[in-house]
Amino acid sequence: MSGFLEELLGEKLVTGSGEEVDVHSLGARGISLLGLYFGCSLSAPCAQLSASLAAFYSRLRGDTAAGAGPGPGAGAAAEPEPRRRLEIVFVSSDQDQRQWQDFVRDMPWLALPYKEKHRKLKLWNKYRISNIPSLIFLDATTGKVVCRNGLLVIRDDPEGLEFPWGPKPFREVIAGPLLRNNGQSLDSSSLEGSHVGVYFSAHWCPPCRSLTRVLVESYRKIKEAGQKFEIIFVSADRSEESFKQYFSEMPWLAVPYTDEARRSRLNRLYGIQGIPTLIVLDPQGEVITRQGRVEVLNDEDCREFPWHPKPVLELSDSNAVQLNEGPCLVLFVDSEDDGESEAAKQLIQPIAEKIIAKYKAKEEEAPLLFFVAGEDDMTDSLRDYTNLPEAAPLLTILDMSARAKYVMDVEEITPAIVEAFVNDFLAEKLKPEPI
Repeated sequence: MSGFLEELLGEKLVTGSGEEVDVHSLGARGISLLGLYFGCSLSAPCAQLSASLAAFYSRLRGDTAAGAGPGPGAGAAAEPEPRRRLEIVFVSSDQDQRQWQDFVRDMPWLALPYKEKHRKLKLWNKYRISNIPSLIFLDATTGKVVCRNGLLVIRDDPEGLEFPWGPKPFREVIAGPLLRNNGQSLDSSSLEGSHVGVYFSAHWCPPCRSLTRVLVESYRKIKEAGQKFEIIFVSADRSEESFKQYFSEMPWLAVPYTDEARRSRLNRLYGIQGIPTLIVLDPQGEVITRQGRVEVLNDEDCREFPWHPKPVLELSDSNAVQLNEGPCLVLFVDSEDDGESEAAKQLIQPIAEKIIAKYKAKEEEAPLLFFVAGEDDMTDSLRDYTNLPEAAPLLTILDMSARAKYVMDVEEITPAIVEAFVNDFLAEKLKPEPI
């Protein structure tokens, strides 16, 4: 276990008082679950979370303090109780060391040292953290993500009775009555054999309302084509009245607004960090894509339903938001001709598939997304924003969260050049340029 933890966190962590703690000691203490708390001292929601998380942490660990060993007079260390095999590590985005020190001083858990800025950024990218505060739980032995939305764990299970909060099958989480907007109730067993879209949305959210209008048409086209498909609306509305008003526009099913526990469990299951989000599942309840929103907007005729992920995407207005999710390889080509873009995609695809398969085998998300960019307004804006040369073909890796770019400007792009570029990036052999 310590090997995985040291690879993830480095050799040393610190306590709130500044004392160093060896990462390998976590294994010796029998830690089975690791929480990564992403936050910043300047964020009021992070300050609020720290207070509630401290009480939660204390309840689960009893009198055990972060980094502490047996108390005075204690004999051999007792086997930790299952609910106490938890450690939390704070991963900060602070840019001022004094502010960081003031913030971590009262934390009973551990933190990545302030100087470990590169490691912090890698963790933000690895787990696709898009907002703060965020809390995810990992199996400390395997490194697999157990829960992506720890904030809901603290709210829904304050005593830790469901520890270690591992994912449950969709069929189990969704179990119960579902509603149609005419008041009809159906049991969730009616979903068997269907592809399912789990739609997290709210009436107060303008992008949600815009997507809903498109999604209504997509739903109709898919059903008319004879496909077994259902959508489940999971509301984030602030009142039942708003829910009813919004749901009246929808031809699909919904989790009852009053069933807050089930709505929260679905948010926890899929680690929802923002809305609108559309998760598309196969008939067995396994995730096909978390990017249902992008797929619906890109495929208005629903010809590619159920939208299995493509290894390489063609950059567009609707999928450009994914550039902010982590490092992205973008190959710029010099023509609006579809043939040029298609040839570029075919060049990159085997490398993308290889990377995706490697990380899927480890049950991890790929560390890169892959795009081809032609000549259009979106591409021009991206070049301007990242201060890229006008050359084409141009091979780049863009890391928006780190405000860093890696550029290879050569006359001819070959599969060997792309693969070497990707491997050097993953091995951290490339020198970044600022965006």
